[in-house]
Amino acid sequence: MTSTDGNNDRGFDSKAELWRFVGMMVHFVPMWLVAFIGMAVCCALLPLTRLLKSRPTVILYASQDQVFAEPILRNFARESGIRVRTVFDSEAAKTVAIANRLLAERAHPQCDVFWGNEELRTRQLAAAGLFRPTNGWAAFGYRSRRIAMASGASSNSPPLRSLVDLTNAVWRGRVAMAYPLFGTTATHLIALRQYWGESNWLSWCRALAANTPWIVDGNSAAARFAARGQAAIALTDSDDIAAEIREGAQLEMLPMTAETLLIPNTVAVLRGCPHPAAAQSLYVYLQRPDVVAELVAVHAMEGASRADVPIPTLQPDWDAMLRDLETATDQMQRLFRR
Repeated sequence: MTSTDGNNDRGFDSKAELWRFVGMMVHFVPMWLVAFIGMAVCCALLPLTRLLKSRPTVILYASQDQVFAEPILRNFARESGIRVRTVFDSEAAKTVAIANRLLAERAHPQCDVFWGNEELRTRQLAAAGLFRPTNGWAAFGYRSRRIAMASGASSNSPPLRSLVDLTNAVWRGRVAMAYPLFGTTATHLIALRQYWGESNWLSWCRALAANTPWIVDGNSAAARFAARGQAAIALTDSDDIAAEIREGAQLEMLPMTAETLLIPNTVAVLRGCPHPAAAQSLYVYLQRPDVVAELVAVHAMEGASRADVPIPTLQPDWDAMLRDLETATDQMQRLFRR
């Protein structure tokens, strides 16, 4: 090997010679020094390992969208020192999947806190006795069920003043909505069943189904259909409309009406949860005004309190809705087929 300064000093002629030299030097390192270094490294890591094991943990099942929830949870962990282990839902099944998991685990709860993004399933779990008996769950903030209209869709079309108008022939094959057995779409349709009366509601459902809407996997997919022009109208959630508008979609969010459902987030502590003290800390944190304001700022919510909405919206009788839930779900399953 020739040195870079132009001298002809002898170096290593090959990688093999270099490795032989390294091996020879290792033999000169006393074994006691190797053992000492190993013990020093172990001693340095031991406190860190103990710290990680002793750090309090809270297990969260969350229906709030992961993109919105994760920054909130990172801030909570940083502020409280509590590690958060989170199970998120899927877009298609939404809260129903997590609700079923909580019901399956009720004899041996694995979850400490449930963060829901709609009210009906939380009330269903509360009625089943899954939450602690005192201060078991709370609602905070709100978003809403809205009609999103694609740019230009209203040209040469009658104005949409009511959800009843979605059954008009002009909208045949031009409406996108999530499969109504899950999530906020199910809650909204069951609330409309109560508001209109069962007979009128069934007639509307049949007429809407006959108008061949796009039945898609989730509210974000419905909003995306309208954003891409695959549908003229999406019956979806306000946060999903806002997400498409942020991406540059030309969508119009129609105003709230008496048929609008306001949708709070909910937080609940499970009865017999594994980490009750950490669970209480997260339960309080998620309801803090600054946390709610952060969710509003990123359009995960529309506002901090439903009391701030100036117009009348749907006011469900939740006990009656829970009693009718199975019947209404069976009716929707027969009416809306994919």
